[in-house]
Amino acid sequence: MSESKDLQQRRRTRLRFQLRRKAAGRPRLSVFRSGKHIYAQVIDDAQGRTLAAASSLDRALREALKTGADKDAATAVGKLVAERAVAVGVTQVVFDRGSYLYHGRVKALADAAREGGLAF
Repeated sequence: MSESKDLQQRRRTRLRFQLRRKAAGRPRLSVFRSGKHIYAQVIDDAQGRTLAAASSLDRALREALKTGADKDAATAVGKLVAERAVAVGVTQVVFDRGSYLYHGRVKALADAAREGGLAF
C-alpha cells in the first residue's frame, strides 16, 4: 500500500475507535465522498444495519443537481439523509467523517444534516 493510503487507514481506524467509545448507543452518520459523488448513511452498529441512506446518485437529486461532486450536492444529500433518518425515528447520531478532513463537502453535508433535524 502507498504511504498516503496507510495514513488514511490509520486516521479512519483512530476515528472509529474514538466514535465507538463516545457513541453511547447512538447510530453513526457515515460519509463517503468520491471524485464524482457523495454518499451518507446512518448505521446502527449494535445491529449492523443501515437505518437511512442518501447519495448524490438518488434519482430526485441527480436531476436537480448540476454535478454530484460539489457543496450543493453535499448539502442536498445532508438534508435528504436527515429527513430519512428522522422519518425512521433517529434524531441523535455521532458523525463519522471517515478519513476526510471536516472541511468543504464533508462540512456542508454535516451542516445540512444538522439543519434537517439530526443532533451531533
